[in-house]
Amino acid sequence: MFYPESRPRRLRKSEAMRKLISETNLHISNFIYPMFVAENIDKPIVIESMPGVYRYPVIDAIDRATQVFELGIPGILLFGIPGNKDATGSESLKPDGIVQKTVAEIKSANPEILVFTDVCLCEYTDHGHCGIIKDNDVDNDATLEVLAQQAVSHAKAGADMVAPSDMMDGRVGVIRKALDENGFSNVGIMSYAAKYCSAFYGPFREAAGSAPQFGNRKTYQMDPANAHEAMKEMELDIEEGADIIMVKPALSYLDIIAKVKERFDLPIAAYNVSGEYSMVKLMADKKLADERQLTLEILTSIKRAGADIIISYHAPDVAEWLNS
Repeated sequence: MFYPESRPRRLRKSEAMRKLISETNLHISNFIYPMFVAENIDKPIVIESMPGVYRYPVIDAIDRATQVFELGIPGILLFGIPGNKDATGSESLKPDGIVQKTVAEIKSANPEILVFTDVCLCEYTDHGHCGIIKDNDVDNDATLEVLAQQAVSHAKAGADMVAPSDMMDGRVGVIRKALDENGFSNVGIMSYAAKYCSAFYGPFREAAGSAPQFGNRKTYQMDPANAHEAMKEMELDIEEGADIIMVKPALSYLDIIAKVKERFDLPIAAYNVSGEYSMVKLMADKKLADERQLTLEILTSIKRAGADIIISYHAPDVAEWLNS
């Protein structure tokens, strides 16, 4: 049937009609809010490249996590910034480290808040790489030992899930084994399974002070040109025990999200990363786009591609918009 008998615009004639037949719907219960918690500060400090995003001291992180939960966002993803950094990221293993303290305090204040923790070394090392350096490169197997210890320390503090973001080979299996052996079989793993070596991470690196001091991360993060490789990474992480698999970044990798959705049955997370967030803020500031419309369009595209979970700095604003 063709025009004039067929008129698709009949289904677009009102807001109520458009909502009625909408194929993709955002819901705030599918969001995770990333947060930065830092030592050696006594008040929230705005991250200049990410308007509206802050580094928090522990006490303020507790309050912010509570506010976020009350908006209907079920969980947060914590990144820690220590007061001191060294070559091995030793601060990441301390029982009273910045992430460990914050997790314990948040779960004490409200056990219902889901707390995910970043497991990596880039925020803790003075060289900014995601692992132990040997011969001017990241030593994969030496790094695994430290990541496993870090994950267990987060579990002891009360984390619901650990999220290894380092992209070392075999880290999901090593972490799963360490968690199980230490009595944390109920602590899950949200794996950064397909984490690309992206230019969209710049604002995050400012926020966490984690820019590499030499070289780059191309020997461990994925080549943006590769899609089949992402499927291999997903398969390996699932076999090793991942509970949730992630694609990062989201916006330039919608095709990867869609391929993963078609192929695997696990929940799929997509990280709407710092550069994607900052681009929206810049366009809104320059009056080049309506912030609400642009943000929801981007996030809807991520959901439409197949993401079950969206990790986004926009989450509190989205909660306000969807609840209004």
